[in-house]
Amino acid sequence: MRPVFLDKIASVTRACGLKREVRVAAEIPCQEGVVLAVRVLNDKSTYNQVELPSGRMAQVKRGDVVAGALGHRHALFGYSGHLPERLAPGDVVQVLNLGGVLGLCDSINPNLGRPFDAEVLGTVLSFPYLGERIGVPARVGEERLDLAAALDTRSVPVIALVGSCMNAGKTAAACALVQELAHRGLTVDGLKATGVSLRRDVLAMEDAGARRSSIFTDYGVVTTTSANAPALARTLISRLADGGVQPPDVIVAELGDGLLGTYGVDAILAAPDLRRAFTAVVLAANDPVAAWGGIELLQRDYGIRPVAVTGPATDNAVGTSLIEARTGIPAANARTDAPRLAELVLAALGLTGRRGSGGGGEDGAWDDDLNVEASIEGPAAGATVTPGGDAATATARSGAGRGSSNR
Repeated sequence: MRPVFLDKIASVTRACGLKREVRVAAEIPCQEGVVLAVRVLNDKSTYNQVELPSGRMAQVKRGDVVAGALGHRHALFGYSGHLPERLAPGDVVQVLNLGGVLGLCDSINPNLGRPFDAEVLGTVLSFPYLGERIGVPARVGEERLDLAAALDTRSVPVIALVGSCMNAGKTAAACALVQELAHRGLTVDGLKATGVSLRRDVLAMEDAGARRSSIFTDYGVVTTTSANAPALARTLISRLADGGVQPPDVIVAELGDGLLGTYGVDAILAAPDLRRAFTAVVLAANDPVAAWGGIELLQRDYGIRPVAVTGPATDNAVGTSLIEARTGIPAANARTDAPRLAELVLAALGLTGRRGSGGGGEDGAWDDDLNVEASIEGPAAGATVTPGGDAATATARSGAGRGSSNR
């Protein structure tokens, strides 16, 4: 055991609460989620940052000592890498993503160049036993995931964002919906159920007005798979729906990666209880063919008819009209026509509303009249929805400030 001073602490390790000075050990368990200290061996001009626990992006340079966590990644437009079978101090790994995931890179994206190489210094230790200097390998996550976790939405409607692939506009759509629904007086919580550890997307939801947010990393998962994604979705939805003092009116759930990816979106959509929980499904697609294929896949494999299509495929009227003509599904761009996208989703949720002319005052009041229908039919099965408990009228939050759970 020896001391090491960290220059950068990656956000994947956020729950560990690491300080600048840590203790490291030479024995390294090659398990996903184990925290390592590494020294960066090269400089890069692109994809050269790491997300800190605060959410701020910090530039990384040669010689920086970084705390990250072992994991794997299979990114269509990024790096692909796997978990090493064995490691010792002095071995070299690669930084696979901005969140600080460490592994052995086996495929690169030419637009990003080669990843950072990093020399392994050792396993970062935590000291959980009060009054004793007995160190154990630090691991990501605030608590361990229960794979047998049950789903309890508490009748809170869930809007699920799925995509034809990564970088298809899911997060932009999620944030647009969060903001529009918050402006209509609804209390919105957000989550990201699948992908590779990076807090940027859920922090963006908070910036858009989500009261609280959560991500799979909070439950000790660095990279989601078909084996753990359904349990993660159930846990994330149930915890947000519980809401503590006040449940949310709506949950916006982003399923990171694409319908054909390896991060478990397919396993989530294949689970009957989760399909029933998704009151509305929005598909983000890069082009009209991807939109058509995504709709066909959702309907054929899961019996889900999305309520809307968004993403780059809807960036102008050409794509929007093609999608609507060929599929019969409404198309709305999240960046240029967020109010229409929100209205399509509100209709699926059984909510109707008009935006107030004056906005929210200091007392949190809006001029909206939001009526909750007694029951609605989701994309896969019927569901009875009473947002925020048994209240028939949604009341407003004052402003759209970001929550504190991930800051």
